[in-house]
Amino acid sequence: MIHLKIDNIDITIANGTTVLEAAKTVGIKIPSMCFKEGFENCPSCMVCLVKDRKSGNLMSSCALKVTEGMDIISNEPEVTEARKEALELLLSDHIGDCEAPCSLACPAGMNIPLMNRLIASENFTESLRVVKEEIALPYILGYICPAPCEKACRRKQVDEPVSVCMLKRFVAEQDETNSVHQLPPKKTDSNKKIAIIGAGPAGLASAFYLLQFGHHCVLFDKNEDAGGALRYSIPEEELPRSVINAEIELIRRYGAEFRLNALVTKMVFMNDIKPAFDAVIIATGDISLSNYLTQIEFSKTGIVVGDGTFVTSEPGIFACGSAIRAQKMAVRAVAQGKAAAISTDRYLRGLYLEKPSKRFNSRFDKLQVLEYAEYLKESIPDRRLLPEGGHTKGFSPVEAVKEAMRCMHCDCRKPETCKLRLYADEYKADRKKYLIVERKTLTKHFQHDKVVYEPEKCIRCGLCVDITIQSKEIIGLSFVGRGFDVRIDVPFSQSIKEGLTHAAKKCVEACPTGALAFKDR
Repeated sequence: MIHLKIDNIDITIANGTTVLEAAKTVGIKIPSMCFKEGFENCPSCMVCLVKDRKSGNLMSSCALKVTEGMDIISNEPEVTEARKEALELLLSDHIGDCEAPCSLACPAGMNIPLMNRLIASENFTESLRVVKEEIALPYILGYICPAPCEKACRRKQVDEPVSVCMLKRFVAEQDETNSVHQLPPKKTDSNKKIAIIGAGPAGLASAFYLLQFGHHCVLFDKNEDAGGALRYSIPEEELPRSVINAEIELIRRYGAEFRLNALVTKMVFMNDIKPAFDAVIIATGDISLSNYLTQIEFSKTGIVVGDGTFVTSEPGIFACGSAIRAQKMAVRAVAQGKAAAISTDRYLRGLYLEKPSKRFNSRFDKLQVLEYAEYLKESIPDRRLLPEGGHTKGFSPVEAVKEAMRCMHCDCRKPETCKLRLYADEYKADRKKYLIVERKTLTKHFQHDKVVYEPEKCIRCGLCVDITIQSKEIIGLSFVGRGFDVRIDVPFSQSIKEGLTHAAKKCVEACPTGALAFKDR
C-alpha cells in the first residue's frame, strides 16, 4: 500500500493507482476529459493538472501513479490557472456552436434545432414538449412572432431561412386538434397561491409555469376576456381570436383560475389580494398601478425590478412584461413571464434569488462557402416552403416535415454533457484567448445511421480509438497524421459507418465533447 497526501489529506491506497483516482476516494474532485476507467489514458487535455508540493511541478493526475510520500496540491490558484489555460488552448482548436444561432437569437432561448429534428421524424408530440419548455403560448406566437430566430438562421446563407415560426405554430395546432391535450406533469402541490395581475402574454406565461411548479394561480384582469394586448391590439386577420381562446382554454384546463372584469384598485389590492396570496406577479401595463403600489419603486418606463430576477422593491411582489416596460415582442413578454415564475417559485421555496448566469457558449459565426455542402448533409436542398393553403392556414403535416428537414442542425447534440463546455463554464475560460486568425474548415461525417462525427470538435483524447480496439471493430477508428495535423479518423479512407459497426453507442457515450453524437438528440 502507498501512503500520500492530497490537499493535506492522508491517503493510503494500492500501488498502481493514479492520483486522479486516489483523490476521488477522499471526495476531492479533479476535472478530467480524456480519462475513462478501464482504458489506457493519454493525458492529452491537461485539464486534470495537479502540483507536486516538493518539486513545484505541474503534472497530469490521470496518468500520474501514486508514490510513497507523495504530497499533491489540487486546488491552489496556480493549478486553477493552469487548468483554465489548458481549456483555452483546447478551445482555440475547437470549432462548433454550443447553441445554434437561431436559439441564441430567440428571446425565449427555445431549442429550435431539436424541435426541427423531431418534426422531421414526425414526432409532433415530443416536438411540442420541447417548445413548451421555453414558450408557453406557441400557437399564438406562431402567428405574430417577428421571428428573430429566422434572421439568425444559417440556412439564410445558403438560400432562405427555415420557417421556424410556422413550424412552431404547426406543432401547437396539432395539439389543439387532439382530444387529449399535451400538458406538462405538475410537481407536488405546494399549497401556495399566487395572484397574477394581468392576463396578457406575460401573465399567461407566468401562470403556465407556476402551475407546472405545483402552485395555484389566479389571474386578475379588468377586461371581459383574457389575452390583454393579444386580444385587444392585434387585428383578427393577423391573430384569429379562436387561436387566443384555444391557448387560454388550455391554461384554464391546466388549473389556472381567471377573474375577469376585475379591476384591481388600491382597496382590492390591499384588502383582497395582498393578505390572501403568498406572492403577487404584476404583468399589466396599466399605469394606474402607481396609485396604490406605494412601496414599489417606479421608473419612467414602469416598475423597477431586479436584473434577471423580476423582483420588485417589495418582497413577494414580482413584475414582468409591460409592467416594467412596453413590450414590442410578445415572445419577449412570454420569456419574462417564465423568468418571473421561476423567481417566484424560488421565493416561495425559500431559495436565494439571483440573476441566471450566462453559460459558456462556443460559437464560430458564419459558415465558409466551402462548408455549405457539409452542413447540407443533414438537410435537403429544397428552398423555403410556402404553405399551399396560404400563411393563415399554415403547414400541413407533409409540408411541416419537409420544411423541418431544411434545418442544417448547427447546434451541438451534447450541450448538457460536453465536458469542454462544462469545464470552460466552471473555470471561466476565455474562448478567444488563443484563437487563430483562420479557422479550420468544418466537416461532418454523416454516413452512419445513428451517429454524426464532427472532427473539428474533437480533442484527440483517443478514447474512441481504444473502445473500437477493445470492441474488436474490424476497421474502427485510429490516429491519422502527425504532429499538429494528427486527427481521429476511419482508416483506409472508409466511412464512419464502416468504422463503427457495433461500438458506436460506447464511443458516443465516452466522447468528452460533441464530436461524436447521436443524430436524433
